Amino acid sequence: MKRRVVITGVGMITPVGSDTESTWTGLVAGKSGIGPITHFDDKEIPTQIAGEVKNFDPAAYIEQKEIKKMDRFIHLGIAASQMAMDSAKLTITPETAEHVGVMVGAGIGGLPAIERAYRSYMEKGFRRITPFFIPMSIINELSGHISMRYGAKGPNSCAVTACATGTHSIGDSFKIIQRGDADAMIAGGAESCICPLGVGGFNAMKALSTRNSEPERASRPFDLNRDGFVMGEGSGIVVLEELEFAKKRGATILAEVVGYGMSGDAYHITSPAPGGEGAARCMAMAIKDAGIAPAEVGYINAHGTSTKYGDELETMAIKTVFGDHASKVPVSSTKSMTGHLLGAAGGVEAVITVLSLLRGILPPTINLETPDPECDLDFVPNKARNQQVDVALSNSFGFGGTNATLVFRRFR
Repeated sequence: MKRRVVITGVGMITPVGSDTESTWTGLVAGKSGIGPITHFDDKEIPTQIAGEVKNFDPAAYIEQKEIKKMDRFIHLGIAASQMAMDSAKLTITPETAEHVGVMVGAGIGGLPAIERAYRSYMEKGFRRITPFFIPMSIINELSGHISMRYGAKGPNSCAVTACATGTHSIGDSFKIIQRGDADAMIAGGAESCICPLGVGGFNAMKALSTRNSEPERASRPFDLNRDGFVMGEGSGIVVLEELEFAKKRGATILAEVVGYGMSGDAYHITSPAPGGEGAARCMAMAIKDAGIAPAEVGYINAHGTSTKYGDELETMAIKTVFGDHASKVPVSSTKSMTGHLLGAAGGVEAVITVLSLLRGILPPTINLETPDPECDLDFVPNKARNQQVDVALSNSFGFGGTNATLVFRRFR
């Protein structure tokens, strides 16, 4: 019999809010976190907008002397992990340390640190490269910092699967606990690469919106007039525990993880497979893993990036998996408000999905003014909906054709 795995803690920091509750309140209100870029100034880059985390002081979470040894994605990940651990009220003891692990990834990691180090090298030579350059830029250091912070000596790793990173991290952690290799895992994703190379690189692919005059209206999944996605930054972390481990310590259970699917498109480095075939297989695998029927799913937090092919093919995939039920299940893209947090997206959206189940509120897809005729599902347009559902999906699909889906259920 498979071990049951539950969520006992959540934490997120996003462009919409500097902590879990302010983000949730903003999402329910349909608030956009998109605005002019302040992290750097390069007017030659066509995109001048992004979803930046506002009013974030890493010193609220990290000792001052340690801050300079980390890039911003690590700062954000540590902050969200603190929120999640506080939420879970989990204290790791010497007796439990080897049974608690960490899996928190990023899609790109310390790109700003790489930029800064290269600039120092080119301008002033090798001796001006900080000795912290490598540790502050490589992605698995975030899991390392979190494990050291809390004394988690169990499985320690990180997924690096582009936009699917956070979802893979949580799904892999779910399986680690389910098979008995850990009793608890701190899992999710973090990202912060709103820098010239990051924004410039996505611009070179013609992937980003250039609606600079209307930042709040730029991220518009499933809308006919979308012109690309909007980059964001942030972090989303959950604490997963084996059910009996959680109950024994009197933890408050927020939701249960019941299914996980992952697939590969084997098609193209950036474009989804025709018909959303890979995404459809991924959702179907997650539903099968959960042991439920598609008609039991009451809400889908879509990948929904605000790109033409991505939105249309995800719509097709949902229709393939859910058949007649597809028109009945509410689907929303919270990226309409947060922007696309890349490797952090799946972690943040897992937290949002858990809170949707817990609180009976489905966040909206804002800026859905002229629906794309190819995107004809119930996308919860523009206004949150009070609706209690028992089962929800969260989708993440990444460059390289890597797909991940999680299934959450209200705990009972």
